[in-house]
Amino acid sequence: MTEGPDETRVARVHLSPEANRRASRHWWDIGADHYQAEHGATLGDVDLLWGPEGLRESSAGLLGPVAGRRVLEVGCGAAAGARWAAAAGRASWVVGVDLSAGMLRHARLGALATGIGVPLVQCDAMALPLRDESFDLAFTAFGALAFVDDSAAVHREVYRVLRPGGRWVFGSTHPVRWIFPDDPGPSGLVVTHSYFDRRPYVEFSPDGAATYVEHHRTLGDRVRELVAAGFTLVDLVEPEWPADYDEEWGQWSPLRGRLFPGTAIYVTVK
Repeated sequence: MTEGPDETRVARVHLSPEANRRASRHWWDIGADHYQAEHGATLGDVDLLWGPEGLRESSAGLLGPVAGRRVLEVGCGAAAGARWAAAAGRASWVVGVDLSAGMLRHARLGALATGIGVPLVQCDAMALPLRDESFDLAFTAFGALAFVDDSAAVHREVYRVLRPGGRWVFGSTHPVRWIFPDDPGPSGLVVTHSYFDRRPYVEFSPDGAATYVEHHRTLGDRVRELVAAGFTLVDLVEPEWPADYDEEWGQWSPLRGRLFPGTAIYVTVK
């Protein structure tokens, strides 16, 4: 943990569920404008981007057939993926849920800009206010799962709202990335952390309040959570860094991406 009155302090410590939820909601509320200004053009207005490597659902087809299906985007943020499912995917009904009012505000702006509106719900992904077996597909691209202290509860909730045979596809930071510093340069190639240290990464404000939380799960943890919820894992996609792609996104960079994976996408079926 670093010290100093004007510095962000960081630590690997456990928080209470209430502190975790409060930090995540606050972070995405106050940071929504900056996040969209920095990444909105890459994410697109009507698109489903699975990760910084540039893999898009339009080419990957990880959701399977979308046309005529009822689709849920969990941790939808500005809901570009939900709008893609409604427009390009021709889903019959699409809903986006997110904890952050700030991100949902950008989802509404996206609907106004594109003319593609989808129902939006502000809620906790660990307690979805949705009926049992009311969706055919659910997905998230880096939404919700890394920011909750009980990702197993999210899987259970998604399982509950999916119909039998429904798909749950989610992308997140590849677990192996947690052994390296968040540095896109050469320093980010040096192992500094234990892969088995499951304490969350937490940032604190100068007054000691948690302001950002992110959780690590090993590959084994992810598989066990999915199986316990009732899902069958049918694919694990680790997108390779494109040879001609030179953009950086935070810790993601051509240097690191060409050596080890940065994103893991889990394709599961109920």
